[in-house]
Amino acid sequence: MAAAARCQDARQLLMEAQRRAHVASVRYEGVALTSNDAGASSEKHWRFERIGPFGESKILIRFLSPAEVEGVAILILNHREGPAGAWMWTPASGRVRSIATENRLTRFFGTDFSFEDLEERDVDQYDCKLLEDASLDGAACWKIECRPNHANSSQYAYSHLWLRKDDYVVAQLEKFQGSVLLRRIVNRDVRKVQGIWTPHAIEISQPARRTRTTLTLEKLEYNVTLDEAAFTVEALRPH
Repeated sequence: MAAAARCQDARQLLMEAQRRAHVASVRYEGVALTSNDAGASSEKHWRFERIGPFGESKILIRFLSPAEVEGVAILILNHREGPAGAWMWTPASGRVRSIATENRLTRFFGTDFSFEDLEERDVDQYDCKLLEDASLDGAACWKIECRPNHANSSQYAYSHLWLRKDDYVVAQLEKFQGSVLLRRIVNRDVRKVQGIWTPHAIEISQPARRTRTTLTLEKLEYNVTLDEAAFTVEALRPH
C-alpha cells in the first residue's frame, strides 16, 4: 500500500469515528481509582463538562471529593492551532493560575492521567497513517499512528491507537516520547448512550511507574444544556 493511501485511509477512518462521536455537549461524574503494584490506592471523584466542536471544545472539571481536592476546578480551552490553554483554581490559594505548556505531562492530581490527556483535538491536528490490522480483546481493529502537525501542540511525539472495526470506538491508545512508551489507555465497558457507543471504564497506566488509574463514568449525558459563561477563566472562582 502506498504511503499516501495509508495516510488518506487513516484520516478517513478517524474522521468517521469523530463523526459518530459528535455531540454538542457532555456531562458525567467520574470516579478515578489509582493503584500501584504494592497495593496502595486512592480515589478521587469529579464532575466533567464539555461543550463545543472537536479541536475548539471547552472542558470544565470540578473535584467533588476527597476533602483535600474538593472544590478544585480546571478549565481547558482547546485550540486547532497549537496547544490548549489550561487554568486551575484551588480553594487553598483562592486564586486562578495557568498551567504552563511544559507542565502538561505532569500527573493530574495523583492519577496516571496527565493534564494533556484530558485535552481534546481534531483529526486535522495530526498526520496519521494506517499501520496494520490488529486485534484487541478479541475485537478486530485498525492500528493507526498519529503525529501532531503543529509545533508544541503536544508533549507526546506520537501515538498509536487501535480503532475497533465494528463500532469505531478507540479501544487502546499508546502515547510515546521518543521511543519510550509513557502512557497506555484502554477503553472498556463500551455501551450505547443516546445512540453513541461510549466507554464507561477508562484505564490509563504508566509502565515506568507501574501504576494505573481506572476512571469509571457515571451519570453520563450527551447534548445537555450547559451555561457557556461557566467555561471562562473568570468563572473558575466561585462567587
